[in-house]
Amino acid sequence: VQLQASGGGLVQAGGSLRLSCAASGSNLSIDYMGWFRQAPGKQPEVVAGISRGGSTNYEESAKGRFLISRDNVKKTVYLQMNNLKPEDTATYFCNQLPPIQHYWGQGTKFTVFS
Repeated sequence: VQLQASGGGLVQAGGSLRLSCAASGSNLSIDYMGWFRQAPGKQPEVVAGISRGGSTNYEESAKGRFLISRDNVKKTVYLQMNNLKPEDTATYFCNQLPPIQHYWGQGTKFTVFS
């Protein structure tokens, strides 16, 4: 399985961005998917997770601002991020939850400026 995250860039504080994570390389449909982020000099953390059936969980700072969704037919997971803050600046990755080492991709980076 290959997981390709995209959608990063440069955004002003208070703005919005949507990330996409497309799975390819296998017919396997991952049951529980997550978005992770790693800011410079910090440990990676889980931002949000979603089950195949659509149940979701969020890291505390993401609650009320981020929305994770998935399209099982397209094998794509999305992360809609609103009211972005400079502290959201990081490289964002998608992976199974719990993460599988060889599923990590290069991630997608974005910077929130004030």
